[in-house]
Amino acid sequence: MTKKPASKKAPPKKKTKKKISDLKFNRRREWRFDLPLRAEVVGMLPQGKQFKEDITLDNISCQGAYFCLDSGVVVGSKLNLVIDIPGDLSGGKKLKLLLGGLTVRLEEPDIKDKRQGLAIRFSKKFNIITEKKKK
Repeated sequence: MTKKPASKKAPPKKKTKKKISDLKFNRRREWRFDLPLRAEVVGMLPQGKQFKEDITLDNISCQGAYFCLDSGVVVGSKLNLVIDIPGDLSGGKKLKLLLGGLTVRLEEPDIKDKRQGLAIRFSKKFNIITEKKKK
């Protein structure tokens, strides 16, 4: 009686994780949109002096925005934004979005122009106003 040679089973294939190098992961809960919207920022400086500054938003989401500011605010500063809504987004009407919020992050000022990047988290209240046409 001859013994059959034992057949060698191939080891099970290891499951490999697919590399997702093309995707950037976002730690935030909401999407941020790179919309260079013009806006006006109104707030109080730490010394108690009120300021008003015209800015351009770098990005915005449903919960906050990021932009650069010349004024020296601190984390926790209450700021109000008046954002110009472009006519192609508002059906040709001149609309402004009024939002308030708190400064939640500051970045080091740029050495050249001394502008400081900051992030604001919006409060839940907002208003949309229409500009009256001048006669």
